[in-house]
Amino acid sequence: MKILHLISSGGFYGAESVITALSREQTQRYGHVVQVGVFENEHAPANHVADEFEARGVHVVRIPCRRRIDLRTIGELRRSLYREGFDLLHTHGYKADICGYLAARRMSVPLLATSHHWTGQTRAVRFYEFLDGLFLRSFDAVVAVSEKIARELCHAGVPKDKVTVIDNGIDLSRYNTMVSERRTRDQLLIGTAGRLVEQKGMKYFLRAAQQLLKEFPDLLFAIVGDGPDRDALEQLAKELQIEKSVCFMGSHSDMASVYASLDIFVLASIAEGMPMAALEAMASGLPVVATNVGAMSKLIISAKTGMLVQPTNVDELAEALVRLLRDPELRKRVARNGKQRVHERFSSAIMAQNYEKIYGQLMARNSRALGAVSVADQGA
Repeated sequence: MKILHLISSGGFYGAESVITALSREQTQRYGHVVQVGVFENEHAPANHVADEFEARGVHVVRIPCRRRIDLRTIGELRRSLYREGFDLLHTHGYKADICGYLAARRMSVPLLATSHHWTGQTRAVRFYEFLDGLFLRSFDAVVAVSEKIARELCHAGVPKDKVTVIDNGIDLSRYNTMVSERRTRDQLLIGTAGRLVEQKGMKYFLRAAQQLLKEFPDLLFAIVGDGPDRDALEQLAKELQIEKSVCFMGSHSDMASVYASLDIFVLASIAEGMPMAALEAMASGLPVVATNVGAMSKLIISAKTGMLVQPTNVDELAEALVRLLRDPELRKRVARNGKQRVHERFSSAIMAQNYEKIYGQLMARNSRALGAVSVADQGA
């Protein structure tokens, strides 16, 4: 099968990691020919996402685009679908969904979308996400990465029988550092990672850090990632008088080495689907404290496979971290159990297997439809 994944990206984050892991499994395990189409948006800052995909061994098709919805781009995408003979188009995100549908309509190419998360960050984004819901109604199938997202899709009018929940999965071989292998140090390092936007709750991480430093003055904190809120977050660290204990590390392509340097990982998001950073940190043998958003309750059983707290609750976040800091044995236990849970339920192999079932159903349905058209034409 020849598959085209399609994405318009603001940086290499969770959805991009999902596509990379899925593409690798589809190529190596199932023998599919897989390409990833990446919109290169002239109206947005360069982010080198296509380069990052290629560095990870993914075959990339760069798609020039002058604006959010570019008719010339849609035409070129349609010609590419014809020219390359793709058997299935798999879109990720509202722009890819809308452009993919417009390019592939009235073609015999099955359409599958993965809905990673609707952010609603700005009025413009909310408008395009509203349009996304309208277009997704006409897709052959839609995958949600959490039950919450599945409910949002159905509320937006996507037929329930088209929606399937598939958990995100990671390439476990890339995150295999055990706690016992970590570098010993006098100062513990607590880290978080993600795009520096409101959704990721970085300000709550910083406020919790301020509380922790009162009892544990030698702690260090790391924020990995970049984004539009970086200046505001750096200013907040200064206002909280914790800037000497907090390092803003920027974006890193080798996240496995980042996780290996940490002692505890925090996800303070106020909204998520199934966050890849939490999966990767747990697979790396880190104890994880995360907010109860999206599908996190599938991943974390509090005090067993990690620590689960309510979003925006700084006191609860700080208390969970204090509990881990005071009890090294608890840290080791939840890290070990968390790693086991990811291995058992959230590998890229399991994710790809679930997608393969949907691909097979779509291809079989498409073959029957083409066969029916052929019979009708012969009868005519």
